[in-house]
Amino acid sequence: MKIVPSKKMSLFTPAIFGDLKNFAREQQAKGMTLIDLSLGSPDLPPHAKIREHLSYRAGLAESYGYTLTGTQRFYEAVSRYYKRRSHVDLDPATEIIQTIGSQEGLVHLPIAFCDPGDIVLSTNPAYVAYDAGIHLAGATPYYMPQTADNGYLPDLDAVPEEIAERAKLLILNLPGNPVPAMPSLAYFEKVIAFAKKYNIIVLHDAAYSEFYFTGDGPISFLAAPGAKEVGMEINSLSKSFSLAGTRIAYIAGNAEMIAVIKQLKSNLDFGIFEPIQDAAVVALDNAEEITESLRATFSERHKTLMNGLQALGWEAAPSDGGMFVWAKYPFDMDCTELAFQLIEQVGVVTVPGTVFGTAGQGYLRLALVQPKELLQEAVDRLAQVQLLAQS
Repeated sequence: MKIVPSKKMSLFTPAIFGDLKNFAREQQAKGMTLIDLSLGSPDLPPHAKIREHLSYRAGLAESYGYTLTGTQRFYEAVSRYYKRRSHVDLDPATEIIQTIGSQEGLVHLPIAFCDPGDIVLSTNPAYVAYDAGIHLAGATPYYMPQTADNGYLPDLDAVPEEIAERAKLLILNLPGNPVPAMPSLAYFEKVIAFAKKYNIIVLHDAAYSEFYFTGDGPISFLAAPGAKEVGMEINSLSKSFSLAGTRIAYIAGNAEMIAVIKQLKSNLDFGIFEPIQDAAVVALDNAEEITESLRATFSERHKTLMNGLQALGWEAAPSDGGMFVWAKYPFDMDCTELAFQLIEQVGVVTVPGTVFGTAGQGYLRLALVQPKELLQEAVDRLAQVQLLAQS
């Protein structure tokens, strides 16, 4: 039997993450001790309150039916969280929709709003799910510049008039993956004015919003005046609450847009396991306690890795938040080739920048997913690579 994949599958190239992991395992089998800074999966466990409630709810016999969508308890918890953390009012019934992790929401959302040929404004580099969703919808990406001169914020002024007039959707991610640029309300106000002028839907990916190391609270796109007129924010409990494996997230914002997504999702899934939803309620209602500890830990890790890389001559993108360090290395080498050499030579696992787009050549992404002592050891090992390269 001859198996012929659809033409659309040509748009989805195999991710390099699997190749990196396999190569790392091979080196580990040879005796190399690895420090894995590749996957942005939190190494810290969920808070005990969350784990205990999940365990309790999972033990109840009545917890195993279809949920079909988000529970009222979950939606009300999201609404309370936004009110407390960002001073944003959300209607639990009409302005929030649950997704099975942010990846699912990000990939499916363009299908709800874009037709083949529509333009979606994104960045290069950017999280890989954005392009996957754009291609799945048959839309065309246009990449906004994201440079140091503009604080690594997507440069709206650089979008040509004819492109802006054809654009249907604008995707932002602040602080971002892989580039951890931090937003401001002033920047979001500029985005809103741009979206209103050209009638563009805005989606802000706020997966790392609780990873801020300065200031008094997360900066939500929805907190900017007029945001709900033009767009939405997608947020996940994977990072901020160490619930990556539970796959629970939500999109909040414009009620008409949320209704369209609800219609799409009603044909795609039957909801998330109810004990997970109830555990998420506990997480959201205890966000201040949980995320304060998270930030303290990741702030220390961030300082350790940033200072260490800069001392080695790496150019790390300045940041005051996020879960990653985006760094230009001082070697004249292809980033993918370097990533494999780092595993082989010193056992440090990173992600080559071109995974996130062509503009990532010359960069590596390093995740803050190890204790600061191991991050310092990773820096010490990278110093040996530098010496090898100079010898």
